[in-house]
Amino acid sequence: MSQTITLPLWFFLLILLFAGVTFASHFLFPSVRWFFRRRAEKVIARLNERLARPIEPFKLARRYDMIQRLIYDPEVSQAIVDYAAEEGVPENVAFEKARRYAREIVPGFSATAYFTVGTRLARWLSRSLYRIRLGAFDRDALEDIDADAAVVFVMNHRSNMDYVLVTYLVSRASALSYAVGEWARVWPLSAVIRSMGAYFIRRKSRGALYRRVLARYVQLSTQGGVTQAMFPEGGLSVTGRVMEPKLGLLSYIVESWSPGGREVIFVPVALNYDRVLEDRFLIKADKTGVRRFRPPLGTVVRAVLGHLWQRVTFRFKGFGTASVGFGQPLRLSTFAGAGKPEEVTSAVAAELMDRIRAVVPVMPVPLVARMILQGVTERGALKVAAQSAIDMFRSNGVTVPRRDARTVTHDALEILFQRGLVREEDGRILVEDGAEDVLAYYAASIAHHFKSGTGKVPKAAESDAAVRQ
Repeated sequence: MSQTITLPLWFFLLILLFAGVTFASHFLFPSVRWFFRRRAEKVIARLNERLARPIEPFKLARRYDMIQRLIYDPEVSQAIVDYAAEEGVPENVAFEKARRYAREIVPGFSATAYFTVGTRLARWLSRSLYRIRLGAFDRDALEDIDADAAVVFVMNHRSNMDYVLVTYLVSRASALSYAVGEWARVWPLSAVIRSMGAYFIRRKSRGALYRRVLARYVQLSTQGGVTQAMFPEGGLSVTGRVMEPKLGLLSYIVESWSPGGREVIFVPVALNYDRVLEDRFLIKADKTGVRRFRPPLGTVVRAVLGHLWQRVTFRFKGFGTASVGFGQPLRLSTFAGAGKPEEVTSAVAAELMDRIRAVVPVMPVPLVARMILQGVTERGALKVAAQSAIDMFRSNGVTVPRRDARTVTHDALEILFQRGLVREEDGRILVEDGAEDVLAYYAASIAHHFKSGTGKVPKAAESDAAVRQ
């Protein structure tokens, strides 16, 4: 035992390395994790004191623990057995497939990332690109929502800026858990989005095993009281209109709810813009039928550099106004006993989409674009037509710009001139070649307000103080 052993230097260093790793994993890392865990708990406790809807324990669970809970859920276990029998594979193979799905879906929420980085970045980006305005906003109805209820914000999907804008506006109330599509599963974007509490979904997956894993995650989140946000249209609107809903995520929530359980309250949210960043890609997708919104890298680089140059030369005047309207909350319990789960899901979806359409804000560019397409081409006539439409909307309770018709018309035309969509000749506004589709895209966002039977909606907030604070 006392004999000297000669070892190569590299082997000795390797032994030291393994010894150091073993010491750290058994003694150092647990202490460090405990230290940071305690600090995180204190931070979250302070956050919950100022949030209208505190962060639920379910959202704060470790990602590994949540994955384990999900794959060992009885319904998922049965789905694994069924998949193995149908595909003729061993159950352990089916189990590993379910585990991969769970790892893909389950987020790793970080309160620090969300409230110190995410919300601040969302605020800066929103306010640097747009003039932010609240549309319909019934403060009393929103504040009266049960503190113990699971709240689901249901939104129309106009732009990828929707995530940023709503995160900014709701950051003082709660942390949102978004359902995001496959576009976000790109490293390192996926890690950032996952740390913000978002969960990934495969829009086109039809496998029963995947659907069951996703369904159980959504159901467990809802039962745990997590505040969620979803886009029932299933993707960005390629026409500008509020599209018909896809019932997948809604059906998961409805089928797992039972009277006496935690109340689920849906909050309709409608977004509209004077400028949608992806508008030309969406219009192209509508024409071709190919919903692929990943532009070439060169196109992105040129657009970013062009935007930075405008900022450096102080020529960037913003993309106009972005507005968000909040509709009347809808309780799932009001549909109790209304029929089979699929019938209830359809009824809930139809009512939510109606409430979303009712609070879509009327914006200057969509309003003026509609007038121009209808043949109103003189500035004076545009102002008169805009004033007439604004008066009609206001009488029906629709959110309209707070500025006068002259200013609304002028601001909208400036944006259209800057983008090269229209030009002015001999006192007339003329549409540039190829720009009709763009104008029609924006006009379509408010077309439903011109139809009869527009319902009453909550009045707009009296000021923008809540947004600016």
